[in-house]
Amino acid sequence: MGLFNFFSKDKKKTLDDGLSKTKQSVFGKLTRAVAGKSKVDDEVLDNLEEVLITSDVGVETTLKVIKRIEKRVAEDKYVGTGELNDILRSEIANLLTENNSEDLEGFDIPDGIEGPYVIMVVGVNGVGKTTTIGKLANQFKKAGKKVYLGAADTFRAAAVEQLCIWGERVGVPVIKQSMGSDPASVAFDTLSSAVANEADVVIIDTAGRLHNKVGLMNELSKIKKVMQKVLPYAPNEVMLVLDGSTGQNAFEQAKQFTLATDVSSLAITKLDGTAKGGVVIGISDQLKVPVKYIGLGEGIDDLQLFNRRDFVDSLFAKNK
Repeated sequence: MGLFNFFSKDKKKTLDDGLSKTKQSVFGKLTRAVAGKSKVDDEVLDNLEEVLITSDVGVETTLKVIKRIEKRVAEDKYVGTGELNDILRSEIANLLTENNSEDLEGFDIPDGIEGPYVIMVVGVNGVGKTTTIGKLANQFKKAGKKVYLGAADTFRAAAVEQLCIWGERVGVPVIKQSMGSDPASVAFDTLSSAVANEADVVIIDTAGRLHNKVGLMNELSKIKKVMQKVLPYAPNEVMLVLDGSTGQNAFEQAKQFTLATDVSSLAITKLDGTAKGGVVIGISDQLKVPVKYIGLGEGIDDLQLFNRRDFVDSLFAKNK
């Protein structure tokens, strides 16, 4: 069953505002790409390729989009540059729809699970991982769910403190141990407390350092195995948080983490302060891991479920 749907009535305005810097950058580049041209020819397509790559869409995804547009131009014989924006929007939306599962309305609890839904959150320091956990906890709490947080990032004292501040702000319990404690032990305690108190959702924070792949894999695997002593199915979800403002660096981090552990969903933050929002398109297409959330501001409610078509429509919609 679906846990909740927290799209607000103002979600479109929030999405449009949050993507404004990326949109201005993309439209500025598109305008220059078609300057002096009346039809989409090879030169315009070359310029468009540069626009997408420099907008952090990524080389492989860009080449897919260009190939699709080339096919449409060949089929239609004459495509004016005035149509390019609508074609671009359509082809990117179609590409993302084909390459990913359907957009979600919220977290779903699979049938047959007794106990809390467990989310393990991973990501490097500074991407907004702990803040995203706090915002998620807030949304679950608003939906009437009983939430427990686990401060398993024991590598940094500041990480535990920050999660405790979010716990107080949202009004949910945080299970913690002293700095340097075994992260798996914290996860075990968190799940044990959550089960004993009949919690609905458990969110586990993990260390935010991107060390060598083997070390990362071993650490995350240990946390999973220890959690499974309490709940055999845990975790239900491994969410990777990425900072959208870092552009292609976020994509590289995503590749490293998906190699190190079974990432099942993505949250991409800080899109409101960057012109690099195109990275969402490339990550969503290339990794075949669903982007579930996007961060569009610093407010506690500025976290939206990611809808591919809404995202592309907002990004390429012409200003009125």
